Amino acid sequence: MSRARQPPLVTGISPNEGVPWTKVTIRGENLGTGPTDLIGLSICGHNCLLTAEWMAASKIVCRVGPAKDDKGEIIVTTKSGGLGTSTVSFKLLKPERIGILDQSAVWVDELNYYDMRTDRNKGISPLSLRPANPLGIDFDKGKVPLKDLENMFPGMSGDFTSENFSSTWYLIENHSSTGFEHLRVAVGNLKKQASKKNEGSLAYVKGGLSTFFEAQDALASIHQKLESDGTEKVEGSMTQRLENVLNRASETADTLFQEVLGRKDKADSTRNALNVLQRFKFLFNLPLNIERNIQKGDYDVVINDYEKAKSLFGNTEVPVFKKVYSEVETRIEALRKLLMDKLLETPSTLHDQKRYIRYLSDLHAPGDPAWQCIIAQHKWILQLMQNCKEDFIKEQKVGGVGLELDRSSALNRISLSAPVKRGGSFQKPKDDSWHYKSPQQVRFVEKLSDVVISQLPNFWKLWISYVNGSLFSETGEKSSQVEKLKKNARQRQNDFKGMIEEVTRRLVQLVRGALLPSSLTELQLRQYGGWDTKTPLSGCWLTQVIHTVRLSHEALSALEIPNDLLQVIQDLLQDLRVHCLLTTLQHTEEDVKRLAKKEDWVVDNEGITSLPAQFEQCMVQMLQSLKEPMECKSGEINILNLDVVQDKACEQCVSIMKVFIKCLEQLSIKTDGDIDNSNGSGQSKSFSFSLSVDLASPDLFGSIKEDFSSKPEQRLLIILSNCQYLERHTFLNLAEHLEKNGFTTAEKIIRVSTEALRQLDEYLFETYIEKKSDPIVGSLEPGIYAGYFDWKDCLLPTGVRSYLKEALVSIISVHAEVFTISKELVTRVLSKIIEAVAEEMSRLMQCVSSFSKNGALQARLEICALLDAIEPYLTSESRSSFKQALEALPQLQSGADKKLLEELLNKFKSSMKLQLNCFKPASFQPVKR
Repeated sequence: MSRARQPPLVTGISPNEGVPWTKVTIRGENLGTGPTDLIGLSICGHNCLLTAEWMAASKIVCRVGPAKDDKGEIIVTTKSGGLGTSTVSFKLLKPERIGILDQSAVWVDELNYYDMRTDRNKGISPLSLRPANPLGIDFDKGKVPLKDLENMFPGMSGDFTSENFSSTWYLIENHSSTGFEHLRVAVGNLKKQASKKNEGSLAYVKGGLSTFFEAQDALASIHQKLESDGTEKVEGSMTQRLENVLNRASETADTLFQEVLGRKDKADSTRNALNVLQRFKFLFNLPLNIERNIQKGDYDVVINDYEKAKSLFGNTEVPVFKKVYSEVETRIEALRKLLMDKLLETPSTLHDQKRYIRYLSDLHAPGDPAWQCIIAQHKWILQLMQNCKEDFIKEQKVGGVGLELDRSSALNRISLSAPVKRGGSFQKPKDDSWHYKSPQQVRFVEKLSDVVISQLPNFWKLWISYVNGSLFSETGEKSSQVEKLKKNARQRQNDFKGMIEEVTRRLVQLVRGALLPSSLTELQLRQYGGWDTKTPLSGCWLTQVIHTVRLSHEALSALEIPNDLLQVIQDLLQDLRVHCLLTTLQHTEEDVKRLAKKEDWVVDNEGITSLPAQFEQCMVQMLQSLKEPMECKSGEINILNLDVVQDKACEQCVSIMKVFIKCLEQLSIKTDGDIDNSNGSGQSKSFSFSLSVDLASPDLFGSIKEDFSSKPEQRLLIILSNCQYLERHTFLNLAEHLEKNGFTTAEKIIRVSTEALRQLDEYLFETYIEKKSDPIVGSLEPGIYAGYFDWKDCLLPTGVRSYLKEALVSIISVHAEVFTISKELVTRVLSKIIEAVAEEMSRLMQCVSSFSKNGALQARLEICALLDAIEPYLTSESRSSFKQALEALPQLQSGADKKLLEELLNKFKSSMKLQLNCFKPASFQPVKR
């Protein structure tokens, strides 16, 4: 598998400061493999991906946006390397704002002005703030392929906004068929644009001269009028006289209306006082009403009355009002304490929490009640999780059945409902007694997940309401306190993020302590461990745990909690899937070890017992059980793509195959007593065969079909037959199953296993040949020289002697034994035995010093008779040995000797016809399984 690339690293930016929309060049390492690989670019916290132009893996050009931060890092994100880092920073300069009537010495090129307000949703890059058609003539694109242009102009570009712009490339690409006259017009357009830009600043100065002159004339005119009218403030001037007249008129008016206005103010004051006393007479009954409404739980009425009293008497100086109002404040303070206690009380519903927070906000409670509630809920959730672990460990120590998961729990409600968001559906437990049968750790994970799923959603919703201000919106009050609470909520985002991280981390650590204790440190193990792990969980229970954790992850993802806060759960899932894979493989190895006890030695007509099929079934069931853990849900990776997991899985699979091969080897060397013990019976188990034979074929070995006790040689043959079937069928089927289930090392597993199987096959085959060929080969020399036979002094031969017939009968008995079990082994076994016989005959003939005429004829007769009998099973080695034996004999001199040899051979074939038919090919085919 390919290794992940290094994350991007920004090491330089030029320039390192500037105003918004400044064009900058970013340099660094691993900045992406191409434009499509660049998926994120931020400068000072502002997303600049829209303006980014990827140049190379070490260079990016973009424009700085209007970021809020004055100084910040440059962060590049790529598909191949992920989120990057920066060793430099950029300082954003705030430009001085210029009003519409203010004059500025900075020239603004309005021709290329880009309004972000009107073009916000048009997807136009600020890098392209230039005319789309700089030549000002129609495009006439040719048919030159882009690859050819890249080859013609290496390292250049046809984009006129690029630093590597090539005018030749641009003309070939956009105006390859444009006429010369049109190109001349285009040159004129370019000159006009250049002249406009050069004359821009001068034109601005010329246009402003008239404004300067008009202002100067206006100021001079005003000055002249002031001097001519004599409006300067000096004694006797016109301005002074006018001011005296106005002052006398004001004093006369005040004297006339002072008495009238005084009577009016007094009447208004009296009327207002009566209205106030009539309107707020409820103040004297307010303390008693507050007590009654608090007892009824009508907190809204209390708050409304308090707000009314506060608005009227909060700043009163009337002693009676102040005394009553102070009593009201005392009752309200007690109400604040009562509501705070109810708010921090656990457990409580989200609706009650929001209600109490709004009440406290309306009562202007000190501090931040919403944040205090969030802190209390966070501590309560952590305590629930810890109590869950302690309860289950206590149950485990006392040996109880533990706590059954409530049918109405959040986990069951989710699992029994429709497929949750962002994932597939999950299966529910098979029956009602399932929880009583499941291990303690499995039920603990389910209970723990149920605690998190039932509590964390309300916790998250409370935070969302806190951040967006909906906890305070219903009051309709826009006081400074409410605004301050909203500001505090926005500033505490990192604190709340830490709370969510702590909850998810605690969940993961508790699960690891129960199932993956080796992944925790000693300190963490003392806090989150304590489980009895003497009996490890099987693969099926680990699959159920993965099922539960996935369900929890999907339920939390549906709340739109950021993925980075849930990454620890993804990491836990990955470790659980790996642990489930390796545990299942280990348990499968144990199951395979026990297959030897299930061998019944009943063969079909191919000589195969049920053992290979049982082994294949065991492996297929193992792969089926791994289907759900190996399946990649949303956000998960294929664990078999991890090098370490792949190597361990391959090693474990090879170990399983070798364990089965070891079982075959142990079965081959078992004694009859071992077989009796393995079958749990004191009596000797009869060795039976299930042969499917064509009824039309001759029954050559009818006596062999009877039951007889299992012999070591027969067991060797059966295991040899099983070995052949494993190599030709079972291993190939398993390779297909392994590849189908994602095991990329299936070829290596089968190759290594096949090599081990062939070694066992060769060892068992040599063992069987040794047991069968040694007696036959050992009987040849004593048989030849029986009765003091001498090759130099012997009678004229009258036929094949008995020793050779006995050797043939022994070979026939081997043939019958092998043929009865597996026809496919006949040729392989007999060929090897005949090679040993041929080698022995060659040795015996070459050891004879000399032959008489009759001795040579007798030797040639017996060798030729043996050759004719076993001809179907001769190999190159055995033919060579027989040839050497014949070459050691004197040649026949007369035709009478040759005729006699032929007659004696025919006589031998006639007398041994029934026996020799055994060596002919079988007339029926075995029935395939």
